[in-house]
Amino acid sequence: MTETVQTEDRNFKAAVKDGLALKCPNCSEGPLLYKYLKVHDSCSVCGQDLSCQRADDGPAYLTILFVAHLVGFLAHILISYTALSNMALFLVLSFVAVVLALIILPRMKGMVIAIQWAKHMHGF
Repeated sequence: MTETVQTEDRNFKAAVKDGLALKCPNCSEGPLLYKYLKVHDSCSVCGQDLSCQRADDGPAYLTILFVAHLVGFLAHILISYTALSNMALFLVLSFVAVVLALIILPRMKGMVIAIQWAKHMHGF
């Protein structure tokens, strides 16, 4: 016979919003990450255990997917409407891709952790 465990409903949209803002999905106040991509073991404000998160390669995949689409669209615009040389085009698109990836990656990691928290995954 299987047991059903009653758990509280967690607001999915609010958790994703907090994750994108790099805040604790439980209290919306404590920082989620330290350094660049290191996750705190627990929230400094509410004490939520964050050590059980399993973000793994998901944030990197989502970042690549998002940045590739944006840079592809930008490449189409630049090629269609400017007369940039191939080298200038390469430099502009490379710079944009690197900067976007560095900005988006921590937010994707926060979002993945928040989704895991909201869906009671991996011990949350």
